[in-house]
Amino acid sequence: MSGWLKIVGLGPGAEAMITPEVSAALLDATDVVGYVPYVNRVAPREGLTRHGSDNREEIRRAEQALQLALEGHRVVVVSSGDPGVFAMASAVFEALEAGDAAWRALDIQVLPGISAMLAASARAGAPLGHDFCCINLSDNLKPWALIEKRLRLAVEADFAMAFYNPRSKSRPVGFERTLDVLREACEPERLIIFARAVSTPEESIRVTTLKDATPEMADMRTLVIVGSRQTRLIERDGEPLVYTPRSAL
Repeated sequence: MSGWLKIVGLGPGAEAMITPEVSAALLDATDVVGYVPYVNRVAPREGLTRHGSDNREEIRRAEQALQLALEGHRVVVVSSGDPGVFAMASAVFEALEAGDAAWRALDIQVLPGISAMLAASARAGAPLGHDFCCINLSDNLKPWALIEKRLRLAVEADFAMAFYNPRSKSRPVGFERTLDVLREACEPERLIIFARAVSTPEESIRVTTLKDATPEMADMRTLVIVGSRQTRLIERDGEPLVYTPRSAL
C-alpha cells in the first residue's frame, strides 16, 4: 500500500517551533487536511493539495484523510500545537475504529509538536515544573458539571493547571464560572498566567493573581495557567519569572 497518513502538530504559531520531523512530512505530502487556519499555515506548492474544513468537522475530516491515504495519497493531518492534545489524533483514531476495516492496514503515524501549554509555560518560566493537569474549558463536548468537578478535584490535589479554550464568543460565561470556582477553592493570591498567541507577533504574557483576574483577560487564543499553592514569582527588572519548585509537597 503506497499511501500513508501522518497526524502532525504545527506548534503554537512560529515556524521555528515546527519540528524537523513535521517539516519533512509536509515536504513529502501530496495532501494536507485540517481546520482552515491550520491548513493555511502550510505554504502552497506544486504537487500539494490543501483540504481545509470547519472547526466542528473533525470526524468527517479524519474520514476524508483516511480515505485519501487508502487511495494512495501521502496525507498529513495538521493541528496546532501537539496533535494528541485536544486535537486531531484522537479524532482520526475514533474514525479509524468505527470506519472502513481497510483503513486499519494503513501506515499511520503521530508526529508530536510543541503544545501551546508548554510554549506558554516556557515563556513564563516553569509554572508546570511539578505535578500539573490540563483541562479543556469548552463544554461543547462535555457538560459543565464535569468541568467543574475536575476543577475542584485538581485544586484539592494541588495541581498547577493549564486551561485550553477558556473563553469564546459563543461561550462568554464559561471562564467567568471557572474563576468563580477557583475563588471558592483557592487563596486570593494564587498566581495565574494569561499567555496569548505565544510565539506570534501578537504574543502577550500577563502574570497576575486570582483576585485580580477578570474573564476579559482570556479569549480562544489564550492559554491560562493557574499555579499550585507552591508556585512562586521571582520579581526582577523586566518581566517576572514564575516557577513551581520540584520539591513541592
